[in-house]
Amino acid sequence: MNRMPSWIRRHVAALRALLVLTVVTGVVYPLLVTGVAQALFDDRADGSVIDKDGKAIGSSLIGQSFTDADGDPVEKYFQSRPSAAGDGYDPTSTGAGNLGPEDVVDTLPVPGAKDKEGNPDEGRQSLLTRVCARSKAVGELEGVSGARPYCTPDGVGAVLKVFPDRAVSVNQACPAAPFVTGYRGLKVECAEPGEDYAAGRTVPVRGDAVRVRVPADAVTASGSGLDPHISPAYAHLQAPRVARERGLPVERVRALIGEHTTGRALGFMGEPVVNVLELNLALDRA
Repeated sequence: MNRMPSWIRRHVAALRALLVLTVVTGVVYPLLVTGVAQALFDDRADGSVIDKDGKAIGSSLIGQSFTDADGDPVEKYFQSRPSAAGDGYDPTSTGAGNLGPEDVVDTLPVPGAKDKEGNPDEGRQSLLTRVCARSKAVGELEGVSGARPYCTPDGVGAVLKVFPDRAVSVNQACPAAPFVTGYRGLKVECAEPGEDYAAGRTVPVRGDAVRVRVPADAVTASGSGLDPHISPAYAHLQAPRVARERGLPVERVRALIGEHTTGRALGFMGEPVVNVLELNLALDRA
């Protein structure tokens, strides 16, 4: 080796380091970590998979929808929070939407128009309208008011585009009746799909909704889109419906909610949560 040119010795040393580090970090370390995980945390290391009748039906770490083939809620089950991951709770497409709190104006679908792929134009809902529509749907499902500030009774964002001579309820397509008839002496009109209202001043209208019955986690997706939990408030909102559909006393259903509520991490971080899949499985057993 001493007779080798210095540049060859340097390359040989680099190759040795590469081989040693590859074995240590690519073989020994992964096997060690996997072995410790399997020995001490077998369930979690395998993905916290939940079985029913010997068949894997989900994970306690990843949420899922409890809907029928048409996407409608199965009323005997507790419903999860919305998901923005792919078509819903897709681990390969985890993430949240990129819409912020100032996203309040819809792009209304134009009848007869097509998008770039040749499909019928469906427009685009703003974040505000998505929240309003979800709140209205949850309210109807649970038999409570789905009213929220800045939402119209028909479940879209209560937003006006104001011009010098008129105002337009920009999220309510004609022939819908605007949620207000006038604004500061101006007549309020419904919106014509395809019309450009960008020049108008955007004015969200708060409305008179004071008490909000539908919790925030019922109308907003989590940051990952995979959250398997809902808040105790949302769970208790659903309890009367689930009890009615299953023929159980509502007190029994509320007791199950309490049994499947996890407190704050370390006693002070985060908020109490309810695992929806585990709660629904407990209901099936009950």
